[in-house]
Amino acid sequence: MSLPLHRLHSTGWLHSARLKPRHFSTSFSRFANRAVVYTNNGSPQSVLSVVSYPSLPAPPPQTVNVRYLLSPINPADINVVEGVYPAKPSRVTLQDNADSVFVGGNEGLAEVTSIGDGVANIKVGEWVVTGKQQCGTWRSGANLDTKDVIKVPKNVSEVAAATITVNPATAYNMLADFTDLKPGDWVIQNGANSAVGQAVIQIAASRGLHSINFVRNREGVDALKEQLKGLGATHVATYDDLADKAFRDTVKAWTGGKPIRLALNCVSGPATTNMARHLGPDAHLVSYGAMSKQPLSLPTSLFIFKNLKSVGFWQSRWYSQNSKDDRETLMKTLVELISTGKLKEPEHEIITVAAGQSDEDATRNLRYILTRMAEGQYGKKVLLRLEGE
Repeated sequence: MSLPLHRLHSTGWLHSARLKPRHFSTSFSRFANRAVVYTNNGSPQSVLSVVSYPSLPAPPPQTVNVRYLLSPINPADINVVEGVYPAKPSRVTLQDNADSVFVGGNEGLAEVTSIGDGVANIKVGEWVVTGKQQCGTWRSGANLDTKDVIKVPKNVSEVAAATITVNPATAYNMLADFTDLKPGDWVIQNGANSAVGQAVIQIAASRGLHSINFVRNREGVDALKEQLKGLGATHVATYDDLADKAFRDTVKAWTGGKPIRLALNCVSGPATTNMARHLGPDAHLVSYGAMSKQPLSLPTSLFIFKNLKSVGFWQSRWYSQNSKDDRETLMKTLVELISTGKLKEPEHEIITVAAGQSDEDATRNLRYILTRMAEGQYGKKVLLRLEGE
């Protein structure tokens, strides 16, 4: 559902006098483009502002101008604004004689609007995403170097394409890069209801792999289990189950005694320690997060007697270490999974910054939405659509 920010304002959703926008220039309102920016790190509800900026000039050689269609707000994006994420954006100047700013956002779908001299294999109207990290996707228009863009086939929805470069890509590469899994093999993971976890379930199922998935015990956990099984999960259990020593017999019965060779971890803490005990010889434990904010603790015996390999994975590093051809091959593979119904787009809500809305109102409304997100009021993926004039 697309819900314009001006509708949120006009229907009385905004009532907090604390959410005051920071002004950059009163002249911005006459310009064609919009961006969500900040000048210093801090709470997104306090430091982010919506500003307008002029139409882009013609693209220089070996670059393209793009119009962003949709840009997700991911948890890591919030961490970047807060200044606690390892990847750091660069400052940009959106208008002559204006102060440089950071533009929020790391992921998004854009359409090519014009191409510079010397650009080959990219056409006006094609969809692209960015391989360069922290390039600032929360805006309506940008100029991008061709080496940083990855073409995306247009046979999937805008939402699917806009959310393809982080979560599905992470899931796909973790399943593909560490262990040579064959149909009938088993994968075990925690955080199974996360965006990456759900993509793991679906991609594993598409490859004929079986998955054992762990989630936090909660109200409605049975419905959650059924939802994940509907995506292709073989079995779903809770961390409480995992902590029970007798659960080992359950896992052996599920797998028929077949060794589990890959575990995916985004939680860490005791839940991951317990999960690792179910791995077979020469298995990989791949960590891509630590939602519990606890250390990863593993018994030494797993390394000595089972030759466990514990490694980390960061999709940003994968993009920096792989060629443009590799990146585009990954996008085509994921698009094929989506277009054939093997990988679903995430449940989502689209927040639109309407073209006729002032920067001040858009800032106030955006900060209100971010406050609600921080309070856990949005259970779906949130995407921004910034309309220009």
